[in-house]
Amino acid sequence: MAACIGRRDFRIVHTSIQGNHIHLLVEAGDERALSNGVRAFMISAARRLNVARRRSGKVFAARYHAVQLRTPRQVRSALAYVLNNWRRHNEDEAGIAQRRAIVDPYSTGILFDGWRDAPARFTVPPGYEPLPVSGARSWLLTVGWRKHPLIGLREVPGPSPGARA
Repeated sequence: MAACIGRRDFRIVHTSIQGNHIHLLVEAGDERALSNGVRAFMISAARRLNVARRRSGKVFAARYHAVQLRTPRQVRSALAYVLNNWRRHNEDEAGIAQRRAIVDPYSTGILFDGWRDAPARFTVPPGYEPLPVSGARSWLLTVGWRKHPLIGLREVPGPSPGARA
């Protein structure tokens, strides 16, 4: 993610790393900037992951799913989905450390200022390094989504259990 910070046409604004996938909320100047930015991220991340795991080869599938967010409600839903995705997968109940965590330690939630029920200050665990991201610049990601309720720390994103897909 740090490799993408200097880009002018592509910014990773929020992220959530899950066990077998990653969610990125990005801003891109156009489709080409999005494609190039995601490709640069995937190459950089794959190189670093392969070195860390002492392996070689493909890390990411050769595809990604992109959705252009056009309304404040869509952006609010996407923020809740990315930042609280660990709750959707019950990873917040996985162990003692996770149950004590207020936000997903593998997301940019600790940097997010739109929590409805957040304490005045998060207590950052010793040795914790927040994921590197760029600040949002678009109206939708900075101001627009706030037309809707702030995001609850315990909110589980996505359709309710039993809802039809």
